[in-house]
Amino acid sequence: MALQQLEHADDHMQECIDNCLEAAQVCEWCADACAGEGDEMARCIRLCRDVADIASLHARFMARNSGYHGELGELCADLCEECAAECEQHDHEHCQACADVLPKCAESCREMAAA
Repeated sequence: MALQQLEHADDHMQECIDNCLEAAQVCEWCADACAGEGDEMARCIRLCRDVADIASLHARFMARNSGYHGELGELCADLCEECAAECEQHDHEHCQACADVLPKCAESCREMAAA
């Protein structure tokens, strides 16, 4: 069954799942690319790895309709916002991609947490 066919997932949940999976992908890319940029990127790497883990976990919790996805959504939104702020400070293409993608993920996670 494809995620688009989940009976419990309305358009807002599906959008949040998609945003979380996109955030996880871009953060994995950024963390990997930052690893070659030197020690000054350590905070960016840690935040990107945290977002990648939490965003993918949040997507899985929504997919299985876990009663805890709201609480996880709040955490995911907080991490996305902090990571986006960090990535905005760096001129690297991968950091700028994170800074562009993560606010959308944070917004949809907050909406899901409030639902």
